Amino acid sequence: MEIKVLNISGKETGRTIKLEDSIFGIEPNDHAIYLDVKQILANKRQGTHKSKQRNEVSGSTRKLKRQKGTGTARAGSIKSPLFRGGGRVFGPVPRDYSFKLNKKVKQLARKSVLSYKAKENAILVVEDFNIEAPKTKEFVNICKNLNVADKKALFVLSETNKNIYLSSRNLQKQSTISASMINTYDLANAHVLVFTESSVDVLNKMFKVS
Repeated sequence: MEIKVLNISGKETGRTIKLEDSIFGIEPNDHAIYLDVKQILANKRQGTHKSKQRNEVSGSTRKLKRQKGTGTARAGSIKSPLFRGGGRVFGPVPRDYSFKLNKKVKQLARKSVLSYKAKENAILVVEDFNIEAPKTKEFVNICKNLNVADKKALFVLSETNKNIYLSSRNLQKQSTISASMINTYDLANAHVLVFTESSVDVLNKMFKVS
């Protein structure tokens, strides 16, 4: 599909760029998207949760009362989960939530999200730009010119640009990422994807489009 290239003023440059159908025009696979997003969120979990079991809480090990004749249930330890301050039964323990996902599935998931965005006309392409010094106001003006100031917008750059990153990091809805670092979760979470011209070439190389 062909898409018009805009400048940072939001006006058409008179040029168009081709978005490859093998990346932006495939039949989306919802299950691949689900698996990739699940893995990304699982890998972010620290897994450091912990509660003490009955062998870990502090307390005496003496028998609380005699075995028979009290009219109540047997009780052998103050550490029992039945008593306040006792250990917890089957409580959480530190664990690793990450799991493996094949590269081809992850690649299919990213292509599927990009194809969904293309169908929804939620993709913009702007000519390569730079910000001379970190200035949030200047980045906000660019967003206003592109009509994405009130939307969740993900700016995909050809490579990491420190000034653009510093200018956008304080904004709640807008964020930046390099084309080689895109992931399914960030793509799906954005309402609009803003690609620079050179970032499209990086995507083509990454997905090995001839």
